[in-house]
Amino acid sequence: MALAGISDSQGQNQPPPARSLQVLGALLPFMRPYGRQIWGALAALVVASGTVLAMGGALRAVVDKGFATGDAAHLNTTLLVLLGLILLLAGATFARFSLVSWLGERLVADLRGKMFARLMELSPSYFESTPTGDLVSRINADTGLLQTVVGSSASIALRNLLMLAGGLALLIVTSPRLSGLVLAMVPLVVVPIILFGRHVRRLSRASQEKLAGVAVGLDEGIHGIRTIQSFGGEEHEKADFTRRVEEAFKAALGRIRARAWMTACVIFLVFGGVACVLWLGGRDVLDGRMTAGQLSAFIFYAVVVAGAMGAVTEVLGELHRAAGATERIVEILSLQPEILPPVSPSLPRLPVRGELDFRHVSFFYPARPCPPALDHFHLHVMPGERVALVGPSGAGKSTLFQLLQRFHDPQAGSILLDGVDIRDMDPKALRRLISMVPQDVTLFSADAMSNIRLARPDAGDDEVMRAARAANAHEFIAALPQGYRTYLGEKGVRLSGGQRQRIGLARAALRAAPLLLLDEATSALDSQSERAVQEALAALMHDRTTLIIAHRLATIRNCDRIVVLEGGLIADSGTHDELIARGGLYAKLARMQFRA
Repeated sequence: MALAGISDSQGQNQPPPARSLQVLGALLPFMRPYGRQIWGALAALVVASGTVLAMGGALRAVVDKGFATGDAAHLNTTLLVLLGLILLLAGATFARFSLVSWLGERLVADLRGKMFARLMELSPSYFESTPTGDLVSRINADTGLLQTVVGSSASIALRNLLMLAGGLALLIVTSPRLSGLVLAMVPLVVVPIILFGRHVRRLSRASQEKLAGVAVGLDEGIHGIRTIQSFGGEEHEKADFTRRVEEAFKAALGRIRARAWMTACVIFLVFGGVACVLWLGGRDVLDGRMTAGQLSAFIFYAVVVAGAMGAVTEVLGELHRAAGATERIVEILSLQPEILPPVSPSLPRLPVRGELDFRHVSFFYPARPCPPALDHFHLHVMPGERVALVGPSGAGKSTLFQLLQRFHDPQAGSILLDGVDIRDMDPKALRRLISMVPQDVTLFSADAMSNIRLARPDAGDDEVMRAARAANAHEFIAALPQGYRTYLGEKGVRLSGGQRQRIGLARAALRAAPLLLLDEATSALDSQSERAVQEALAALMHDRTTLIIAHRLATIRNCDRIVVLEGGLIADSGTHDELIARGGLYAKLARMQFRA
């Protein structure tokens, strides 16, 4: 199911795969700010490559003027020059490795930051159709692959391309006749690189997709461990995860085999050619057409050229693999939020009073257009009024909250805050005017202080503690081992459901926004703490426009108005006593609750 989700989400949101390494050009904007480091790495690379090629001339001098003449002084001088070249090569290699490694790490850090920032801008609906594990795989595994390429493989490819070009030029200078044979072999080497390279790139993308499937299974298995164990599903989950791992292994194995065949073919052709050159060159030395030093230099250059071609072939496999990863990264970066801020945003006049007006709002979710979640819904809420929304599941209660926070925009109608259409407001500015307490409070892997401060990052410790007291949370937080600095565990697993709910109430108290949205905010509280929290809620709702989704009568019976929804429409409206007296849907829901 998760793998199907990956395929579906990509099919809807992502461009078709690129057909060449050109997709790597998408990384250039991320590298432009680091031109100094790039030029430094290129300079070190040129020096290192030139030094390697200069060693061929030194080798020729050692053979022809040292060994052949028996001149010890000249031999010593030549060897000292060779040693100097080796030291220069070591220094240039150090500089190149340091700079390109820094560039690789910097690129990955920037990409991860940009990808996360883009994900934070997307509407919640995107994450409903895209598995979390797939996104984690793109941010971690795919960018990690680029770090290897930029921080190592790319510089190796450039260095070997330089040595390939320089080596070929020196081969021609040393022996034009033998160089013709070497050049004749180039097409034989390039053909398998092109043929296998395309295949490797396709297999690389498939491998990354299967690896994302492993990440999805791991994420779901860890986060759903309690449910899995409660239903005895451990063996099924183990088998499913093993299947995902095996599929990823088989996909990786196919990629590895293709790269191995490509490398083997190139090495056989290249070094087979070197052997032929060595045989022909040996005949030329015996016939007096070239010196032993020239042959030694030529063989050295031929080995350099062969090694460079083999290395380029190997790196091309990495580049094709990186191209597949880059496609997946670019797909994330190219996503656009459904809700965009207007060019000239508007804001209600300060102070915000909190008057809400839902004018004939119609909305349906794209995944299920029929029936609509809201159908010409109309509701006017006065400033400071407390309005409860009740009704059966699917009546449209939660949809109202999502529209009010602009996670979606209605297909028809409008929502006004103090007379300003919220579509004319910046979504971030609008959400700063809203305090939301959801039914399932999300806690992060941090301490209690940080989790409450999420509502207002600039709040001081005293303000956080006052908010916790207002939510009846201070007592249990202070009793934790390190008090407000106690780590709450991933998703707050070290707290009870009621304690997590009160952290959510503390956030709302700290936010102190003019609009308060309560989505079953007391559903997880035990009877002992519910009374205290109800008192905290009463203080929190004072002088604030409050919309409440709740089924427990203790939460809503004292509201100014209760609005009953059914099928995306208002079925009834009034106070608790009025609705009970009418005997409609609300009275039916109340009787069902009393029976329970």
